[in-house]
Amino acid sequence: MANHDPTRNLGFLVHEVARLMRRRFDRRVRSLGLTQAQWRALVHLSRCEGMNQAALAEILEIQPITLTRLLDKLQQSGWIERRQDPADRRSFRLYLTEQAQPLLAELEAAGTEIRAEATSGMNHATRRELIDLLCAIKSNLLTAERSREAGQDVHD
Repeated sequence: MANHDPTRNLGFLVHEVARLMRRRFDRRVRSLGLTQAQWRALVHLSRCEGMNQAALAEILEIQPITLTRLLDKLQQSGWIERRQDPADRRSFRLYLTEQAQPLLAELEAAGTEIRAEATSGMNHATRRELIDLLCAIKSNLLTAERSREAGQDVHD
């Protein structure tokens, strides 16, 4: 029998956990003067410097024009720089500046603190297993998405 309790439903639960973690993180870094959109952009850039604006807009799930305004603010603050893409002169690659490094260290410390709060009471093995399971779910969903995009939806 299907479980219709949203508090035990995987999709709802993952969404709520992610929302609560973002909210805790946002409150923790508010003193840095960053909006959620700004810190999310910086964190994603720190993971994949040199990505183009279109890729970052997709990751952040925002419109390119919205991202352009966001990047303008980050650039004015001295935290990022745009460099012409050598392969496409209409495109820019995004890089963090040295000035962003102390800010990123603060963001990392906040992330460590929030993850510790979220996994309080779990031993190392349980935390590792949780991460492994979430990685497997992510992989399954990415595989299904790629199959769908290739016109081969596994559930058609």
